[in-house]
Amino acid sequence: MSTDRYISPLSERYASRQMQYIFSQDMKFTIWRKLWIALAETEMELGLSQDGRPVITQEQIDEMKAHVKDINYDVAKAREKEVRHDVMSHVYAYGQQCPKAAGIIHLGATSCYVGDNTDIIIMTEGLKLVKKKLVNVIAALAKFAEEQKSQPTLAFTHFQPAQPTTVGKRATLWMQEFCLDLEDLEHVLSNMKLLGSKGTTGTQASFLELFEGDQETIDKIDPMIAAKMGFAECYPVSGQTYSRKVDTRVANVLAQIAASAHKMSNDIRLLQHLKEVEEPFEKNQIGSSAMAYKRNPMRSERIASLARYVMIDALNPAITSATQWFERTLDDSANKRLSIPEGFLAVDGILDLCLNVTDGLKVYPKVIEKHMMSELPFMATENIMMDAVKLGGNRQELHEKIRELSMIAGANVKEKGLDNNLLELIAADPAFPMSLEDLEKTMEPGRYVGRSKEQVERFLQQVIGPILEKNKDLLGVTAEIQV
Repeated sequence: MSTDRYISPLSERYASRQMQYIFSQDMKFTIWRKLWIALAETEMELGLSQDGRPVITQEQIDEMKAHVKDINYDVAKAREKEVRHDVMSHVYAYGQQCPKAAGIIHLGATSCYVGDNTDIIIMTEGLKLVKKKLVNVIAALAKFAEEQKSQPTLAFTHFQPAQPTTVGKRATLWMQEFCLDLEDLEHVLSNMKLLGSKGTTGTQASFLELFEGDQETIDKIDPMIAAKMGFAECYPVSGQTYSRKVDTRVANVLAQIAASAHKMSNDIRLLQHLKEVEEPFEKNQIGSSAMAYKRNPMRSERIASLARYVMIDALNPAITSATQWFERTLDDSANKRLSIPEGFLAVDGILDLCLNVTDGLKVYPKVIEKHMMSELPFMATENIMMDAVKLGGNRQELHEKIRELSMIAGANVKEKGLDNNLLELIAADPAFPMSLEDLEKTMEPGRYVGRSKEQVERFLQQVIGPILEKNKDLLGVTAEIQV
């Protein structure tokens, strides 16, 4: 490992090797060469000729195929120092390995033929990996929700205790947001198209020259290249580049996944503060350098930290898209080299953390019950009031009595540090013809969670089940957290 220069923490600490490979130099330049082969094959198959003789031969194609992966980086790097052009440097380097094909490599194309088509291919592969991990996060949450569907817990509005829910029901809220992200991701993924080969300003003028104005033949070029590269089609029109709006769509999907993960991680951090739920904490893990007893939610905090980066990163492609001039301008290039790969690498790290956390969430029912019972008397007052009305009481008068007694009980808790004694106060009030024993029977948490359990079951069956069945080939991913 190099220790004398900056290394991105996204590769050093957070992103998986799989995602790092997708955005590696090997991946990029291997695709460049595959694109040059696809172009040459297409031109040959369409009968490109000069004076009745084929311009491109199978021998040249075979020579190019023999050197797809053994990229001579040293030659390309030395050449780029001379000519200051990355594409032409690699055309030259490839030609050094393929002397018979050197003259036809990149024929009729502009730099964006390899640059932009490769970007689309790499983003598509990145989205596929993101989808795989997202599906597995949803699966882990589904398992957790099923296990905890009946566990009553305080719900919160404004982070103030509210009508109870269940731990599993809360997990469905996290899941639903990830499901929305999956819908968006699948939409963008299914609509990814190649740029194709359209020339310097998108007019295909070079191919008009090569094929001597044969419009019908030229119309076949893009579909043939797309098929050879595993795509259904190319964008129908373009300038020199594909629309940078595509990068914006992709980055927005990543940002939305990050937002969903951030929301879930916030909830887990708050629950860990309450000691109700805890993220995985390993035997030898240190929570604090000073406070040895601490068990900090560091993985959830890291999710939030990376997620904020990705959400802000989505602004880069949006601004780049908005500021492109006419058929192209090069102020996108340096920005794209940073914003797109790092957005993917960060989301990859986020999803690995989400998978690790959700797969190992620990629930503490006794703490949950303690918190529940401290607040439940307040929440049970509506039921108590209804029971008292059935026994002959006046609803409006009883409501006022409960309000007054609740204020007293609340003051006892907040100002005196006492336990909640609302039930005792109600039992002692003659307006309520109920004993303390009668009132305590109403303190069963399961009575107050509404249809939480049934909602979890229905959600898992009707929404999550079909998603997991549809994507069953993607299941089985486990996350390895580096730090």
